[in-house]
Amino acid sequence: MTATAPREGQLWSRCAGCATLLYRKRLHRNLDVCPECGTHARLGAPDRLRQLVDSGSFTTLPDRPAEVDPIGFVDVLPYPHRLTAARAGTGLAEAVLCGTATIGRHPCALAVMDFRFLGGSLGSAVGELITRAAERALADRVSLVLVTASGGARMQEGALSLMQMATVSQAVAALREAGLLTVSVLTDPTYGGVAASFATNTDVVIAESGARMGFAGPRVIRQVTGRALPDGFQTADFLLRHGQVDMVVPRRALRSRLTALLAAARAARRPEPARRRVEQVAGAARSEIDVPAVPPPGPTTAAPPAACASAAVPSGPTTADAGRPADNAVSDAWATVRAARHPGRPTTLDYLESAFDDFVELHGDRLGGDCPAVVGGLARLAGHPVMVIGHQKGHTTAELVARNFGMASPAGHRKALRLMRLAARLGLPVVTLVDTPGADPGVAAEQQGQAAAIAENILALTMLPTPVVAVITGEGGSGGALALAVADRVLMLRHAVYSVISPEGCAAILWPDRGAAPQAARALRLTAPDLCRLGVVDEVVPEPEPAAQDDPEGAGRLLRAALLANLPPLLEVTPATLVRRRRQRFRRFGAAGVRAGAR
Repeated sequence: MTATAPREGQLWSRCAGCATLLYRKRLHRNLDVCPECGTHARLGAPDRLRQLVDSGSFTTLPDRPAEVDPIGFVDVLPYPHRLTAARAGTGLAEAVLCGTATIGRHPCALAVMDFRFLGGSLGSAVGELITRAAERALADRVSLVLVTASGGARMQEGALSLMQMATVSQAVAALREAGLLTVSVLTDPTYGGVAASFATNTDVVIAESGARMGFAGPRVIRQVTGRALPDGFQTADFLLRHGQVDMVVPRRALRSRLTALLAAARAARRPEPARRRVEQVAGAARSEIDVPAVPPPGPTTAAPPAACASAAVPSGPTTADAGRPADNAVSDAWATVRAARHPGRPTTLDYLESAFDDFVELHGDRLGGDCPAVVGGLARLAGHPVMVIGHQKGHTTAELVARNFGMASPAGHRKALRLMRLAARLGLPVVTLVDTPGADPGVAAEQQGQAAAIAENILALTMLPTPVVAVITGEGGSGGALALAVADRVLMLRHAVYSVISPEGCAAILWPDRGAAPQAARALRLTAPDLCRLGVVDEVVPEPEPAAQDDPEGAGRLLRAALLANLPPLLEVTPATLVRRRRQRFRRFGAAGVRAGAR
């Protein structure tokens, strides 16, 4: 376990690794690394910056994002109270410090996360700040350095925190397209939505000695698998052995290693006259699709989402009494969760029979696996060829076990990625059907790079030059769902759910016991009407009464009608405009664009 750096003013500190009592000044001179055993204490963002950047060179970004409480979340405390306590305890406005600096005299933009602030969780303000740092790097044509320390996406902001994974990823994609270096430094710990997005989809991934990184945390994996974890599981050395990081670097060498990378990136840039010619050509191309040469560093100007297309969907209760939802609101949200999980609910293969024609399944990730939790292939929709990719659960216990309950392994995500790229090459639109409690949380999945596989899917979808329509048909669970749901249009069946975490998981963390799952379900705003009001979902697809599982054929007809209404207009849009609009869609989920529509 990595220790936490001692508080300012303490004279002595006990190492969490070897229990040696250390003189604080000696420990500080050694960069908060135990001189006896090498244990790296956790650092706050200000200390990390002091160690990495040239003295006096760091300048914070000028704008602060608006404070948000997008879903009015309350557990035993209102979310704003938790934010106030975190600010008082850390002296920071949010869980990340962003700005520009030089490292070894090489300019860069930086975003440094701080685990002390609500576990370094990724919320709308954090996503906005990191995105602005990336946009500043693009404007200045310098490299971007990300230092991660996070437990994952912030539960108190519901699905909007999940959207930050895509928002930041597309900012990284823009830097990749511009030929600018991106580097992430994994520190202890880096988990969940941060690990499955910008922590692992940069050009170079460095792990600090002693860091741990993974998609699912060790406690979750032990609970799911019932097995003891291998020695050194998810540690920096484990990640290096399994090909998930470029290097493991002790803290004392981090600055010099970053200096070398930044120097190489700077030296490799085009000579100035050639670069100007490239920019002139790129500027002309951008003008044809009305894209600004450099995204503005301030708040996004993307238009807010239109109202939900399904006007017949009842809105239900939308307010809470002093933060406590009415009993019927709680039961409605929990009833929707149970409906979404019903074993009789139509699966992707069922919809391929009822809503599509002539399905030809394609198998394999071409790297050694064929995950049964993801199915995909070519089909026809009203005569038009499409690529359909979806999670597959099953109905019987045997089917559910064989399909891993729809929880995709890295091979499943890589199979989906292969099919998406094939669709783009063939000029076919992509339809994804999302129904998963989350990505596979097993030991083997972590060994095979689950976080990076999800991150690569999200990054690829932000750049995919073909129409993408995603439909949440049952459970939309966390990053495993988002890996198929970065789309031009996101539809959601009336009795589906889409959430950053399961209600049971949320209750176990924020409430005294798991019995509060119904209350957590309401607080997370995970139903289709809630997410339509938040702008996460574009349209609610009606279901046969009382639910899709009672009339699977009827559910297929309604899904087909919704796809035929949403897909054809996208086929008329040029690829460049599709990508631009898709990025605008997810850019608005930063703090500058969050709406409090579900309160």
